[in-house]
Amino acid sequence: MTIPIAHITFPELSLHPSAGHKLRGYFGTLFREHSPLLHNHLEDGSLRYRYPLVQYKVIDKIPCLIGLGEGAELLASLFTKVRELKLDDEVIPIHTKNIVSRQWQPEVGQDLHTYAFKTLWMGLNQKNYREYMKADEPGRQQHLKRILIGNVLSFLKGLDIYLESAQRLLVQLTVSPSKTRFKDQRMFAFSGRFTANILLPDYIGLGKSVSRGYGVIARVS
Repeated sequence: MTIPIAHITFPELSLHPSAGHKLRGYFGTLFREHSPLLHNHLEDGSLRYRYPLVQYKVIDKIPCLIGLGEGAELLASLFTKVRELKLDDEVIPIHTKNIVSRQWQPEVGQDLHTYAFKTLWMGLNQKNYREYMKADEPGRQQHLKRILIGNVLSFLKGLDIYLESAQRLLVQLTVSPSKTRFKDQRMFAFSGRFTANILLPDYIGLGKSVSRGYGVIARVS
């Protein structure tokens, strides 16, 4: 099974990493009539509770759009229509944009791959945050590993990929706690890297708020 992936970048622009939600707001509104995948809401306004197939992020200060599966096909069809970017009250003309399309095939096995978090990983929600804080350090590490495995499985499920019983995910995690501001609230997040026995695409997001640019990963080995 192969999954199409589209990666659109605007290399002449330089944005703060926190601008991911502004990209989501702009493009989600601009192309709202095309598909709920672009803003992850259904026609009645309710949230689409699945892994987002279109994601907006700022990686190394460069704004990026990532499309997976149906989202890749959608972004490719709308690519030529992007002429400008409006953030807050500023209209920024776009003269240069790049698109890379590729196919990804999930592989789970004995080969290990190491990934770095390019943006903060928001692995904790209100419930598991309390469990995390109650645990000792080894317990916290085990807790985070379980959460990360769940994040990977959620990503696969969003693409209708389900592992067989014999395909067991293994993860080794090395992260440091940090804090970020999300929707005007202070949130607990993590930086660092992890090693897993699955080949994942570069620049997808794992964890909470991936459509806004959190939890972006890139393979380093």
